[in-house]
Amino acid sequence: MRKKIVAGNWKMNKNLNEALELGATLSQALKNNAISLQAHQEVVICPPYIYLLKLKDFFRVLGEKQIQVGAQNCHFKDAGAYTGEISASMLKSLEIDTVILGHSERRTYFKEDNALLKAKLDHALANGLRVIFCCGETLAIRETKEHFNFVAQQLQESVFHLSAEQMAQVVIAYEPIWAIGTGVTAAPEQAEEIHAHIRQLLAKQYDATLADNTTILYGGSCKPTNADALFSQPNVDGGLIGGAALKADSFVGIIEHLR
Repeated sequence: MRKKIVAGNWKMNKNLNEALELGATLSQALKNNAISLQAHQEVVICPPYIYLLKLKDFFRVLGEKQIQVGAQNCHFKDAGAYTGEISASMLKSLEIDTVILGHSERRTYFKEDNALLKAKLDHALANGLRVIFCCGETLAIRETKEHFNFVAQQLQESVFHLSAEQMAQVVIAYEPIWAIGTGVTAAPEQAEEIHAHIRQLLAKQYDATLADNTTILYGGSCKPTNADALFSQPNVDGGLIGGAALKADSFVGIIEHLR
């Protein structure tokens, strides 16, 4: 059975005390709701860089073993004169095992293109990180009905050079950009349609077994009220959660619908 994952992207939110408070509340909420993850289920939170080690140590003290800590981004070089950047080897030295790459906000605000993301992906995998690789279209592209081709091009130019062995360390997160932070959510049928398309692309590029084993997350305004309908779709394997990950009750409310 492929991994089913709920990953919380905290983006640029929370000061240190707020981050620790959220971590503690989230850990307690899992216990209060008697949530015990199965072997194929995972919960990952991705806070700002400066809280990674603090939260890992904090969870260790709490005895919290169900919440993993991941990073939101990394550079494409191992070291050098890149002020303000963080490399995958630095993350690995903190025992961070997961990193998000290609998030729509990185693409939009920091002009990260497919070629740059290919380099970042290669660097992360070379350092033993699992990558949550984001893809997805804007509203303008969806309205032209070119979204299938657009997502295929993103994957072709950034991901599909990987070997099957490398691809096994990649989780795909589909982001309908038109549904991020807008309160608009893709209908479960819309999410299933594009997720199935991505799985078909994987099968064509690699094989049916790899495609079936690849985790594909939905990343667009997922919340407790729609998580069950989204996660019940055959090709939706969980969610990359933004705003709803910043409150323990809503994040746990989504985790409860993991299948």
